[in-house]
Amino acid sequence: MKSMKDTLSSLLVFCLSFLVLQKGYSGEKPPNVIIIFTDDMGYGDLACYGNELTRTPNIDSLAEEGIRFTDFYAGASLCTPSRAALLTGTYPVRNNMSVNFRGECVCFPVDEMGLNPKELTIAELLKQKDYKTALIGKWHLGDQEEFLPTRQGFDYYYGVPYSNDTGEGRFKWRGINQTYDHPHIPLMRNETVIEQPVVQSTLTQRYTDEATKFIKDNKKGSFFLYYAHTMPHYPISASDEFVEKSNNELYGDVIEEIDWSVGEITKALKELDILENTLIIFTSDNGAPRTYPEASNGEMSGYKGTAMEGGNRVPMIVSWKGTLPEGKVSKEISSVMDLLPTIAHITGIDLPQDRIIDGMNIYDLFINPESAESPHAYFAYYLMDQMKAIRVGDWKLHLPLDAYIDMWGKDLGPRKAKLYKLKDDIGETIDLSELYPEKVNEMMVMARMARNWIGDRDKPTANSRPAGFVEKPVPLLME
Repeated sequence: MKSMKDTLSSLLVFCLSFLVLQKGYSGEKPPNVIIIFTDDMGYGDLACYGNELTRTPNIDSLAEEGIRFTDFYAGASLCTPSRAALLTGTYPVRNNMSVNFRGECVCFPVDEMGLNPKELTIAELLKQKDYKTALIGKWHLGDQEEFLPTRQGFDYYYGVPYSNDTGEGRFKWRGINQTYDHPHIPLMRNETVIEQPVVQSTLTQRYTDEATKFIKDNKKGSFFLYYAHTMPHYPISASDEFVEKSNNELYGDVIEEIDWSVGEITKALKELDILENTLIIFTSDNGAPRTYPEASNGEMSGYKGTAMEGGNRVPMIVSWKGTLPEGKVSKEISSVMDLLPTIAHITGIDLPQDRIIDGMNIYDLFINPESAESPHAYFAYYLMDQMKAIRVGDWKLHLPLDAYIDMWGKDLGPRKAKLYKLKDDIGETIDLSELYPEKVNEMMVMARMARNWIGDRDKPTANSRPAGFVEKPVPLLME
């Protein structure tokens, strides 16, 4: 039983939570929500996460004025499934956005697949409270008309519909002996192509202009801005004002321009006197790839497209000035899937009862970052709709698999179990499976339960949902 001291402490936390939540409603409108989502930014790419070369003062200020998460995970270590996880609060294997219908790792141009219009996105959730909604930047959840952001709850869309390395005529995907006839990469406004091929060097600046304009146009009401950067996904580029300005090659220039963009967003909020009524979330869709030696996943091993920490653990900063504590750190397990239920909690919106939402409300981690505990019993690492690993507390088990499917869809053969204690070995260098066989067995039980609940390759659960499908996809072309 709890002691009197523990009971009083719990009561104090509950009261604080209630009061802080009420403070979010103390103005005339529910809080604005901004999610800044970078593409392929590594855990160690920011100064506030240990980078000593690239300058990120604006993002660092967000961390100083809010909470920095050390154990926050993307929904997958690849672009499309990670974005599906963010917007739906669901493991992408559950809503079948882990691979496309050809068994490829992401949605490609002129793809038959996209996010099912029946899925509930954060934007559609917030429309229930009359939020104005916009996506500025990269979509990558289907480029057919039925799948565009404007059909998924967004009032306004300005950006590119997929990755910036999948256009320019015929394209051979790295590692796969296939070629595709792709159109040049389009820039879209709502459902219209306005530039093709897109000029990538000025994308961050143009995104920033569009984002700040949306904020200014909607300052009187509540708004949701999903700002999904194209950079630093390959091929990287920066505007003239930032090229050769960093101490970390072109990659550093790109990160510093993203940091400038964050500064412009916060400056606009301050000038409009709405910063204290705006929840800002900054994170990345997955870890850094091997493409650029200047990119950093910190002390973690692995990279984008793997089940290692470097591919899945990402920077995460949340700031809500005047409501959340400042300069704090949360070391608890949480993930991008938690954002939908947490935003629903903050805005007083009920979650749907007709589907499984894998994410959990982590608002307690927002208001009590140094004392609250994660609501998650585990985090499951999926790649190409196959569970590769599971984390329980400080322990991570790479599962024994008869056939390990890599990000290119290749079968790399069998893999044996490997056990790591992340608190002492974040680089996953010392396999402890032979020293702790009982821990392996314990985590295998958890993995089987998780697999049965969430699903796995060729083994959907009763709770799985289909991806969207069109029979005859057409290319996005400028008229």
